[in-house]
Amino acid sequence: MELTAEIAAIRAGGGDPARLVGEFRRTALFVPFAVGDDGSHEGLMSAVTGGIRWFYAFTDEQALARFAVARADADRSWEYLSILGARLTDAVIPLVDGPAGVAVNVADEDGSMFFPPVSGIVPDAYAVDVDPAGAA
Repeated sequence: MELTAEIAAIRAGGGDPARLVGEFRRTALFVPFAVGDDGSHEGLMSAVTGGIRWFYAFTDEQALARFAVARADADRSWEYLSILGARLTDAVIPLVDGPAGVAVNVADEDGSMFFPPVSGIVPDAYAVDVDPAGAA
């Protein structure tokens, strides 16, 4: 099953959380670049809410386009990085200063899903629910 179908199953009250995370890790996601006033890339696009940095990620170009429209920013070209969910959580999140997670398809009211910085999603060393001394 693809990631959007797993998200739909979870949002409908069914589905399997472990299967959802597995599909997230196997899926190539589109993560847009943040763009500075001069048009230069300023890293991957994200937002901080509640002390957590959320990277925006999309399952396809159509989901990214809906995000651009929702931001009233559809009149420009959106460059993005295509990256596996596993690579995003295992290699990018450890580079962030503070807790970070992934927000998938955030412009899709009935199809979005948040993957928070918790054990089983991000490496334990960066999970907010794991004691750095080793006790969960």
